[in-house]
Amino acid sequence: MNTPHAFRAFRIHNDGAGYRGGIETLSADALSPGEVLVQVAYSSINYKDALAGTGKGKILRQYPLNGGIDAAGRVIASTDPAFKEGDAVLCTGSGLSETRDGGYGEYVRLPSAWAIPLPKGLSLRESMIIGTAGFTAALALLRMQDNRQTPALGPIAVTGATGGVGMLAIDIFTRAGYAVHAISGKAAHFDFLRDIGAAECIDRHQLGFSGKPMDSARFGGALDNVGGAMLAGLLPVIAPYGNVAICGNAGGIGFESTVMPFIIRGVSVLGIASAGTARDIRDRVWQHLATDWKPQHLERIATREVTLDQLPEVFGRMLGGESFGRTLVRISDAT
Repeated sequence: MNTPHAFRAFRIHNDGAGYRGGIETLSADALSPGEVLVQVAYSSINYKDALAGTGKGKILRQYPLNGGIDAAGRVIASTDPAFKEGDAVLCTGSGLSETRDGGYGEYVRLPSAWAIPLPKGLSLRESMIIGTAGFTAALALLRMQDNRQTPALGPIAVTGATGGVGMLAIDIFTRAGYAVHAISGKAAHFDFLRDIGAAECIDRHQLGFSGKPMDSARFGGALDNVGGAMLAGLLPVIAPYGNVAICGNAGGIGFESTVMPFIIRGVSVLGIASAGTARDIRDRVWQHLATDWKPQHLERIATREVTLDQLPEVFGRMLGGESFGRTLVRISDAT
């Protein structure tokens, strides 16, 4: 396939005219450098994308750039012999929409070190329903299990359970043999959460944390998307040698705790920073996601599919707390 002369992308600027993002027509020469040129089939919308697209968060480190921290599509040209025309590839994080052009364009150029061959068992569409959200949940599980988390320790609490990471975590952890207790303030969605695997649903307003430095163990571990008071409340109720993986701060960046859960029960706090994950770990995570940890309810978790033109509307709803599940972005027909 020939290199495109012009294509559409959602491009973000921050200059004398102010912070803005919108659809533009670009040439391939305008793209960030890399060995692999990809026609993008799908991307997705993460909270980070909404922050970047609106300027509500300092995500981009240089301008202008195409938005989108996720991309999946087909190789149309490569200077690295490891990739050939027609290969299906994906990329999440790795500087997309931070230091280099991201997946909100009909084409993206990737460094070959960060282009992941689509694992057998996943379609391009499925890979982007998973995207950064599912990768983050699976990375948390990998790190927890590397630190000796097992189903025998007890149920896993998943906070922010109606968001993309939360829903995919319910599905992924359940697939891996864990009982998942979903915590959310959106009780109207509890039947849905049970349908995708939650063994129990807990209204966050009725958690009843005591505030004591230590309390009776309630969970074997947790994946926390919230931070703040939620994280402070979870730590005293984690079973001995359980892990709390932290991947979000919807409830605040600070929290108060004591050393007691750590020195009495051996509880571990694991930071989950998916964007900069090393390549060998990425490969391990994606292999799990294509096989034994593959979520069983992807089409239900993908609650909406949109085009590039609809991005601003979705950004606004997401930042307003109205998002539910995963939003897939259909970029082209390169499937």
